[in-house]
Amino acid sequence: MSQLIPVGIAGLGHYVPEWVVENDYFTRFIDTSDEWIQQRTGIQQRRWLRDDQRPSDMFVEAGRMAMERAGVQPEEIDLIMIGTVSADYTCPTNACLVQEKLGCHNAAAFDMAAACAGFVYTMATGSQFIATGTYKNVLVMGGEALSRISDIYDRNSCVLFGDGAGAAVLQPHEVCKQGLLEGFKLAADGKGYHYIIREYGGGLKPVTPQVLVEGSHMLRMKGREVYRFAVAKMIEIMEWGLGDNDLDDVCLVIPHQMNLRIMETAREKLNIPKDKMEVNIHRYGNTSAASCAIGLSEAWAADKLESDKLILLAAFGSGLVWAGARIRW
Repeated sequence: MSQLIPVGIAGLGHYVPEWVVENDYFTRFIDTSDEWIQQRTGIQQRRWLRDDQRPSDMFVEAGRMAMERAGVQPEEIDLIMIGTVSADYTCPTNACLVQEKLGCHNAAAFDMAAACAGFVYTMATGSQFIATGTYKNVLVMGGEALSRISDIYDRNSCVLFGDGAGAAVLQPHEVCKQGLLEGFKLAADGKGYHYIIREYGGGLKPVTPQVLVEGSHMLRMKGREVYRFAVAKMIEIMEWGLGDNDLDDVCLVIPHQMNLRIMETAREKLNIPKDKMEVNIHRYGNTSAASCAIGLSEAWAADKLESDKLILLAAFGSGLVWAGARIRW
């Protein structure tokens, strides 16, 4: 077997919609308050798409930013991979729509459904095409428009979600000379498939007029079960990411922004300093597959990614799936 090519990150990008939805917005639909939401989630506001925007629009903006930062032209992209469970259509894929809108006419394109772990899953998969020498420029993205599939009357979940997308251009590390992808951890446990589920609208249970009236085609979540599992897996992924490395070797931990209490529990358990954990949940809410990607892109823009230091990504989502990435900047 030939030796694998080391893979790096050539450019990062992200996009969040302009519409800022404050916590007080939900008081007109459900019995809640700004204080209640902040205490339980750490969320102060989130961004939502407006009616005239498509979910794919976010990926176009995030992808364009990543390509510009990487210095790559659209025709140079060999593959586009998008991690999402809230695409414009059931089919075709968002990746094909984005390929056309970005002008990446030489690129293969497909979506991957790994929910909140979508960006890490696409990065892990996309990097293999670089590592084997199949492609030279791979655009991987993660993002969601969960405002479009959430029930505004479901008190357990509607306040949690924000819309957004993030992107990375992957290249051989000898070309981009930054963001070395040192390793990934991907895992799943299908026994918990019903903890976070959009039960109707697929091939098993099509949408009917009665389903639309009931709103049962929207996303549902068993909060307590998810919370317990997420805490355990977030700690597990972060422990894997740290490995034998000293905390002094780590410049940033970027967890999936699911719930501030989950992140804080994991951080305290592993004695990670507050200034080494990227937190944006107060501004964006839970952006699912976009959260790690947005955090990484914003950290780069803020000059937080230190040369030769480790960045750890940790994510958990519906499936159940969880994933981690170890990046040497």
